[in-house]
Amino acid sequence: RLEGRKEKMGAVKKTKQYSKRYQVKFRRRRTGKTDYYARQRLITQDKRKFNAPKYRLVVRFTNRDIIAQVVAARLAGDEVVAVAHAHELPRYGVKLGLTNFASAYCVGLLVARRVLKKMGLDETYAGAEEVTGEMFEVEPDEDKRPFRALLDIGIVTATTGHKVFAVMKGAVDGGLDVPHNEKRFPAYTKEEGFDPEILKSHIMGEHVAEYMELLADEDEDRYKEQFGRYIKEGITHEDIAEIYENAHTAIRENPDPVKSDKPVPDRSKYKQKKATPEERKANISKRITELLSTE
Repeated sequence: RLEGRKEKMGAVKKTKQYSKRYQVKFRRRRTGKTDYYARQRLITQDKRKFNAPKYRLVVRFTNRDIIAQVVAARLAGDEVVAVAHAHELPRYGVKLGLTNFASAYCVGLLVARRVLKKMGLDETYAGAEEVTGEMFEVEPDEDKRPFRALLDIGIVTATTGHKVFAVMKGAVDGGLDVPHNEKRFPAYTKEEGFDPEILKSHIMGEHVAEYMELLADEDEDRYKEQFGRYIKEGITHEDIAEIYENAHTAIRENPDPVKSDKPVPDRSKYKQKKATPEERKANISKRITELLSTE
């Protein structure tokens, strides 16, 4: 009875014709990694622009890292123009909390200064040199237009106060032209609107400092457990804001990436050497001789 009802309601009957014509979705759609509905709208360029790339600010989060890339879509595949990672922040003085809101802002600032320096626009577009939390938009120069990139958040849900918008804010303050508004910054509401002071406190890590102070006063055991690495490094709640302020200054002074000191592994021993035509003929002759001798 249930099967009959399903057929009447318009359920797809898995016939031979259906199976022959079935087309699987793209691999990255099947694995839930790429939103092709959003990607199509992010990379589609007007034909009148004549092969001008449409840049995207791609932001991705892992359990221990933040990745920010400026990417251009090409026919051969995506071309990465510049990239910044949260694991680079210890070089600028941020040793811990590499995936929090304040560190996300630093990563956005780093990738912005890096790509502008590569394009020769770092002096023309300095961005917001002081963190105020206010809305900031890049004003076009008379000679060169600002570097525009569209925010690509992937499959992340765009919730108010998400860390992905901290990366975007860092990139905008760094001098990139990223179209946005204030509706996704922390503590935004329709009734009260946008409060720049709350955004500034998140950028400077003051919300982390307040929580550290609260735990230290109320539950010392939990404080030692949760902020044990901070205690080991000698970092207190009073040092948090200064650490991020110094990091912003250091990033602006030198955003260049540093090559890794790790030795490049020798993989030649795993690569099988291709046989020459003479060696292949010799192998065939040897194989024929072995088969005839066994008979």
